[in-house]
Amino acid sequence: MINKVGRDIPQEILDLTGKEVFQGAYAKQGVEYKTATHTVAPVMDPSYSKVVNSIEEVLKKCGIKDGMTLGFHHHFREGDMVVNMVMKAVHDMGIKDITICASSLGKANDPIVPYIEDGTITNIQSSGVRGKIGQAISNGKLKGLAIMRSHGGRVRAIESGETHIDIAFIGAPTCDEYGNCRAIGGKSDCGVLSYAAVDADYADKVVAVTDTLVAFPNIPASISMTKVDYVLVVDAIGDPNKIATGAAKPTTDMRKLLMAKYTTEFLVHTPYYKDGFTYQTGVGGASIASTKLLADHLRKDNIHISVGLGGISKPMCDLLDEGLVEKIVDTQDFDMDAIENIKTNPNHIEITASEYADPFNKGAYVNKLDFVILASLEVDTHFNCNVVVGSDGVITGAQGGHPDTAAGAKCTIVIAPLLQGRIPAICTNVTTVTTPGETVDVVVTDYGIAINPRRQDLIDCMKDVDLPFYTIEELRDMAYKMVGEPDPVQFGDRVVGIIEGRDGTIMDVVRQVKDFEF
Repeated sequence: MINKVGRDIPQEILDLTGKEVFQGAYAKQGVEYKTATHTVAPVMDPSYSKVVNSIEEVLKKCGIKDGMTLGFHHHFREGDMVVNMVMKAVHDMGIKDITICASSLGKANDPIVPYIEDGTITNIQSSGVRGKIGQAISNGKLKGLAIMRSHGGRVRAIESGETHIDIAFIGAPTCDEYGNCRAIGGKSDCGVLSYAAVDADYADKVVAVTDTLVAFPNIPASISMTKVDYVLVVDAIGDPNKIATGAAKPTTDMRKLLMAKYTTEFLVHTPYYKDGFTYQTGVGGASIASTKLLADHLRKDNIHISVGLGGISKPMCDLLDEGLVEKIVDTQDFDMDAIENIKTNPNHIEITASEYADPFNKGAYVNKLDFVILASLEVDTHFNCNVVVGSDGVITGAQGGHPDTAAGAKCTIVIAPLLQGRIPAICTNVTTVTTPGETVDVVVTDYGIAINPRRQDLIDCMKDVDLPFYTIEELRDMAYKMVGEPDPVQFGDRVVGIIEGRDGTIMDVVRQVKDFEF
């Protein structure tokens, strides 16, 4: 069945999942539903201890069995240790057919690939899967399906009951014996626990895993003791030095700096650039550079950002400390500076992933965005974006908050170089659609800028602005003239993953890759 972005979704996948095809970014506006529920084991005896001695013990207490769904969060990013230690214990106990529902999985979780291959893990639900896990899925080693969701989409799936988590594991930098979890104050601080909040609210069993047990009460708690069944103390839950990945570092790349300049100049000439606007940017090199350039305009024009959103890094915190941003609402910290900032600045505030981006609550922060600046692996002539599947067809990225913020912001700006290596990033059709073009307003490349024809208002206000404007087709043609039109990726017939729209409909499917045939 053909969906709203022109992708043919196989009927067998619709039958298998019970899902609908994507019908538009706002098709589910106002459609009522009942939220899910979960089981609760009351703690009434004041002498009862929640503290357990091992992962094996807590798994047994939680009633681990074949076919369960386990929840994880990724606030430790490439320093995460919780997923690996839990899944090793699950494997060693001989448990099979596990579904992992994680906010994201990265290269730090490569050690679980053998558990995919031997059937310990048969399904994965995640924002993204990088490294060897993505390779394994693309090569058809996962027996079930990989479901890729946005951050808001994951919350929606859990809150609506589409996904039910049997046991949630919350990596807590500090925790007391009764289960009050905080993201600071320990040896593995990650700043916030925003993604874990929905797991704590809806999982049948919640296990706080900590390497720093502190005195009761550990407050103000990110995750309350009222949500936690067990507390497990281990040697280490994560390496905080690996939270800051390469993506979160400033750039000296002249192409990225040029795109940052174009982005900033475009932004300040829109009608949304006025005192009190709201703003989110990613942590790619060009995005970070654009934030620094924007700061110069804010000082010159005596304009302030009312709220900075999303995953937070040092440049946004610097603006907060300077007074150019009034408040930061934080769902993920990308570097140590951001972690330190939330400890000391009262205007740097933790929010849940539901508050941030859930499309099925009564209004998320993303809906109040004026600007969001995003990156993309590919953008096509319909302004559709691909942020998950690489040019070789292998799963290598994450939806993250990309579809959520694009749908919410008044002005969505996507940064992409004209060429990724020798592969056109601006193309006729993206390999896989992750963010629909109807929610993308502007594409900025190192060769010029394209405005979505749907946004005639933005086209009109840029008529006298000295920037290199082109149609998206002209940018594509530039790319193809330089390196030629690439042959399409060759896929097999088997569907190994689905790309969900944030409302739970199917945006696209991912098929098993096959060796290129000349």
